[in-house]
Amino acid sequence: MAEARTFTERNPIRVFLLDDHEVVRRGLSDLLDAEPDIRVVGDAENVEHALARGPALRPDVAVLDVRLPDGDGISVCRELRNQMPELACLMLTSFDDEEALLDAIMAGASGYVLKQIKGSDLVSAVRTVASGQSMLDPATTARLMRSLRGGPEAAPELAPELAALSPREREILALIGDGLTNREIGKRLYLSEKTVKNHISRLLAKLGVHRRVQAAVLAAQLEQHEGTGHPTS
Repeated sequence: MAEARTFTERNPIRVFLLDDHEVVRRGLSDLLDAEPDIRVVGDAENVEHALARGPALRPDVAVLDVRLPDGDGISVCRELRNQMPELACLMLTSFDDEEALLDAIMAGASGYVLKQIKGSDLVSAVRTVASGQSMLDPATTARLMRSLRGGPEAAPELAPELAALSPREREILALIGDGLTNREIGKRLYLSEKTVKNHISRLLAKLGVHRRVQAAVLAAQLEQHEGTGHPTS
């Protein structure tokens, strides 16, 4: 779990932009560059250019359009974060697409906003993800997963990473999926907050994910497979 980072006018947030519309890129660049603690270090109009330019610029935040002519921003998020694990990706789209949201979460994105967002709110979103925080709430993500399931269809084959979890790890994963904090999980399981933190660090490593929201998606998959809900009170 990433530690909070602090940025100032002398140490600004380095932002990289990806959008296939030049007017949008210019508008975003002007908006963000007007802030004293934010500096746009580069941009790209397609996937190819983003993957070629992005790593060399060492941005702190990448604002990525989800839908692009030669691919999508979600795959760019995944590739850039493979090379720069500390990079925070903020997905920007014209569509309120739930499936794209889930794909973005599993790719390691820190946030997901619509292009209709107010300029001031986008600036705040950039600062939020740059500091190491997520704009994606685990409980909301888990509810989204449950809503996407729809009818009583057969659960998909359980991922090997989930099948390998111990009963205690499954219990903690379920509570993460319910949106509980480390302290709340500790109270529920009669464990210290530090012990819970250690459990979760090992759990995320075992699942091959870096963020709690990604774990929340997997918690929903586990719940679906087992066919029995866990207490949410």
